[in-house]
Amino acid sequence: MKIVLVLHPFRSEAADIAAGFTAEALARGHSVEVAPSDAARVPNAGVRPEGAPITGDLVVGVGGDGTVLEALRQGIGADAPVLGINAGHMGFLTEIEPTNVGAALDAIEGGRFFLSERMTLSALLPDAEPVIGINDVVIEKAISQHVIRVAAWVGGERLVGYRADGIVVASPTGSTAYNFSAGGPLVDPELDALVVTPVAPHTLFGRPLVFGPAVRLRFVVEGDRPVRVNIDGRSQRDMVPGEAIEIVRGEQRARFLRLAPRNFAKSVREKFHLHDA
Repeated sequence: MKIVLVLHPFRSEAADIAAGFTAEALARGHSVEVAPSDAARVPNAGVRPEGAPITGDLVVGVGGDGTVLEALRQGIGADAPVLGINAGHMGFLTEIEPTNVGAALDAIEGGRFFLSERMTLSALLPDAEPVIGINDVVIEKAISQHVIRVAAWVGGERLVGYRADGIVVASPTGSTAYNFSAGGPLVDPELDALVVTPVAPHTLFGRPLVFGPAVRLRFVVEGDRPVRVNIDGRSQRDMVPGEAIEIVRGEQRARFLRLAPRNFAKSVREKFHLHDA
């Protein structure tokens, strides 16, 4: 089995975990590959040529949720599932803790796993190719201390004009990220849906909305202020008044490798420490 590692770029514990994982995988006869930037951090791993696309049977993200998102982006390109090892804090997207690496490899080698496929988002910006988002598309103010004005259209019908600090359009997977911080709902990641949550709305109607997966959302910049578009935390470009972005369900699906069925309510309870709530 060929395994590709994606590491958190700064955390020393991620490098330590990755080095231990690599030693265990190599001892079992698997190959392990890292990006050139991680070669010195993970001894004995193979190094992918600079700029070369990844190929492999499994992509392993070592870090927090941001690292798992990056692993998922690379996994989609390689048509490979992703396993997340937690070297972060919340670790909502990770599957195992570092102490469980050996047991995880046992299960994978024995075929005792299943794949959880998640909906992605596809964002179409002006004069650009569609961009895939796994967590969310965020439309936010480009100028500090200035609210933005954006009109939301749903299936060709104008819904509402928002005055807000921003608007989050999240997938169910991303509902536990910025969407949740902004007051949006937690959504079972096994569902397909688009979640729209305004950030600090200055309008009478500011409730989150959940739409079915076949809906086409369109957001038109109004007023005289630009907005900035971020997808999974990565800045894409600014849009000026009159420009629009369309967001739909992505054609590709993100695939998580799971070692056991995950109960969404149990995950929420554990990750948010609700044991005494």
